[in-house]
Amino acid sequence: MLRVLNIRNFALVAELDIEFSPGLTVITGESGAGKSILLDALGLVLGARAKRSQLRPGTDACDVSAEFDIAAQPASQAKLGELAMLAGQDATACLVRRTAAVGRSRAFVNGTPTTLAVLQDITQPLLDIHGQHEHRQLLQRDVQRRLLDDYGVAPRLVQETAERHAQRTKTAERLAELRTRVASAEERERLLRYEIDELQALGDALCQVDDLTARHQRLAKAQELLAALATATTDLSDNLIGGTAHLAGTLEDMDDDHANLRSASELTALAQTHLEEALAELRRYRDAFSEDDGELAALDQTLAALHDLGRKHRVPARELGRHLASLEAELAGMAADENELAATEAAATTAQKRYFAAAKALSQARRAAAPTFAEQVTATLKQLGMAGAALTVAFADAESAAGLETVEFRVTTNPRYPPASLGEIASGGELARFSLAIGVVAAERSQLPCLILDEADIGVGGTTADVLGRLLRRLSDHTQVIAITHAPQLAALGDSHFKVTKTDAQNTVVEPLHGDDRLAELARMLGGRTVTEDSVRYAKTLLDDARRER
Repeated sequence: MLRVLNIRNFALVAELDIEFSPGLTVITGESGAGKSILLDALGLVLGARAKRSQLRPGTDACDVSAEFDIAAQPASQAKLGELAMLAGQDATACLVRRTAAVGRSRAFVNGTPTTLAVLQDITQPLLDIHGQHEHRQLLQRDVQRRLLDDYGVAPRLVQETAERHAQRTKTAERLAELRTRVASAEERERLLRYEIDELQALGDALCQVDDLTARHQRLAKAQELLAALATATTDLSDNLIGGTAHLAGTLEDMDDDHANLRSASELTALAQTHLEEALAELRRYRDAFSEDDGELAALDQTLAALHDLGRKHRVPARELGRHLASLEAELAGMAADENELAATEAAATTAQKRYFAAAKALSQARRAAAPTFAEQVTATLKQLGMAGAALTVAFADAESAAGLETVEFRVTTNPRYPPASLGEIASGGELARFSLAIGVVAAERSQLPCLILDEADIGVGGTTADVLGRLLRRLSDHTQVIAITHAPQLAALGDSHFKVTKTDAQNTVVEPLHGDDRLAELARMLGGRTVTEDSVRYAKTLLDDARRER
């Protein structure tokens, strides 16, 4: 239930704190006093869009909070727990707050900042506002279906069907995506396999372009290099090594132990050793040249093929090895798509079966509830003064997140005519009564904790207003009902009574009424501007009748 509503600097309200009670609460007041401001403020805290006009003149921000008791709402408690928004040790409290200023607004749940989407998701199951123009929504088939479900369908069936429809849709979309990718990949796969075979045909050469290029360059100038090498080895062998050997012999023949001479002899011997090693390296370098004249041609052909493939694949020749690896990875990914396609096809079949299983259970519950729902709405319409009116529920096949059918309320206001849609048959006043009757019947069975009715008595007076009040009193046995009303017959039946007035300073205030104050307000509602003894006496009669019924 709604426990408390706190309003600061909202429209004509400077500061307002209202504590609500269980049962039926009535709110009365003259036209223009500001009763609708309470609903606008409550709408803001429930997630409605903030408007500049809602700021109290002379202020730059407003603040509205509402406290709910969710002791009987385990689903709401669980949701707050999942979001880490429980109010400390008290899991039964849900304090929702909204602040709004020019160009910005903020939302809080139990002191934790949150988004409007989360705020709306949390508060939607807690309260329903039935405004003066809400009956127009009754013309929408989705609204009609929801009302029937509120009356006679377990919420878990509705939720399970929606969840399984979402899973089916998600799986079907993934399946369509994979099928498109796999179908369009067939030609690409053929091309990939051809390109991979073409590249693999070159073997290790793909990763040896730089080495092959260097060897090709060396072989290309082999004759020039070999000629220079022959001269170098001859000079080294005949001149340098021979001369060094002769020098070494001369120094060794000199019979003197002088240190410098010994050092010179040792260095000469070392030089001879290095020269002989250099000659050996040159000869090995010469031997590295192939005697096969066809190697250069083969290298020419290999390098030409590598560079041709590089141009074809638009990569440098030295990058062909990496390019081959990327093509092989892409081809492997296609195989993975094919594997996922098979798995997704199986998942889509399972999701389809699961959706239909849930939707059929929902459909059975919905169709089972429809006759009783129609009977009770028809009986309520008679109580509200529409003796010839009746309602039936029609179904049409249509798959959606809401199940396997659409729901349409078909009505008649004259038994001589066949039923037709609400928009075709009901006038504005009749539509309002249909909406009220349907809303009351649906709320009697639903899990909705709080229902707020804004002037549901419009076009209803006298005995019918009294009947309406008794319907709401009966409904308030298990659902908190807050009714803004101009009907004294309904107001007298309230368990709690608030009066909205506007001060001389144009401030809206709300005060609880008891005893003589309540009697005076009912007399005002009965007598208008002039309160007579008859209106006071009738007001007392209404209150006495209400007390006896309680």
